[in-house]
Amino acid sequence: MSRFKNEVAHLQAHIKTLRRGVAALLLLALVMGGGWWSAPRDLTVHVPPDLRSGSTRKWWEVPPESVYAFTFYVFQQLNRWPTNGEDDYARNLYALSPYFTPACKAFLQADYDYRRNAGELRQRVRGIYEIPGRGYGDNPAARVRVVSDRDWVVTLDISADEYYSSEQVKRALVRYPIKVVRADVDPARNPFGLALDCYDGAPQRIAAPETPPQPPARGGLGAQGETP
Repeated sequence: MSRFKNEVAHLQAHIKTLRRGVAALLLLALVMGGGWWSAPRDLTVHVPPDLRSGSTRKWWEVPPESVYAFTFYVFQQLNRWPTNGEDDYARNLYALSPYFTPACKAFLQADYDYRRNAGELRQRVRGIYEIPGRGYGDNPAARVRVVSDRDWVVTLDISADEYYSSEQVKRALVRYPIKVVRADVDPARNPFGLALDCYDGAPQRIAAPETPPQPPARGGLGAQGETP
């Protein structure tokens, strides 16, 4: 009889151990579920455009290449007026507003109002492009100045063309120093986590890049009429 009681007690102890193990696993599952639920659903990773040499960096760091590409893209879209600057500029300000700081948005709105009242937007067609030989790859250190891990100054050398109807009325080569800040406030509307804070100084007119001398033509007759 005592042997039977001992066996029953052993089984009851084993059941208690299993119950404690199940409770511990359930608690662990709840903790892991809470961690999974609080984890971010989306993660933005800035990958440099040029990967020929590879890249190793922390995922939260924003490389200068990405800052430059973001700045040029937004600035180019802002200044693209395909049909009528009076309508296109206003539409661009609204569509790109998540990519501007509040102060920059107010500055651009004032610029729009001034240009419209001065008659500089009606029926104007405008487009800008990067001056060849003055992009990021030609001199990276001069194009992006790192102020901090949340602030940058990007220098864009831009050629701006404006047309009134079919007549070109402006072609200007301008250097724009643009402030960029980190702004992870609205991932749904601004997945880049960056924003333009307008100008770091007054835009300046620049000279056209010099055309490199062409090498002499090879072949044909030499200076004395002889075959080289």
